[in-house]
Amino acid sequence: MSTPNKLYVKSSIFGTWLGILLGALLGAATGALSGMLNGIIFTAIIGGVSGGITGALTGALTVRTAGDTGGVSAGAYTGMAFGAFLGLIFGVFLPESFRLSVLALDVLILNVIFSGRFEAAILVSFLLSILATAVGAWVGGRNLKPRQLK
Repeated sequence: MSTPNKLYVKSSIFGTWLGILLGALLGAATGALSGMLNGIIFTAIIGGVSGGITGALTGALTVRTAGDTGGVSAGAYTGMAFGAFLGLIFGVFLPESFRLSVLALDVLILNVIFSGRFEAAILVSFLLSILATAVGAWVGGRNLKPRQLK
């Protein structure tokens, strides 16, 4: 296996684990808005799963855009753009039953955030953008090879 392919695999695996961890944390924090343990656990699981997918894809995309010379900033910007795009796609396909069950909790902030499909999609887009920014920056920093300056 050539070096670029090893970098893709290494970055995707690292991005997956980092995405699962950060996704579960973001999901649990978002679920805490419900004020119920079931809400925290459910959104932590959903966050971990979507974080793993996002992390793997962000890791591979960061290698594609930043390679081993781009560094933290190139990885962060790659993750930011990709996470927002993927989150918007995930948010558009958010089940209506989930959105209605959140509205049934009758928590003011959740009523505002989930009042429509657009608002829910923007929330998911924002959360995955945060996650992918962190994953992209970390992967870009790990892959950076220092230059030989004389």
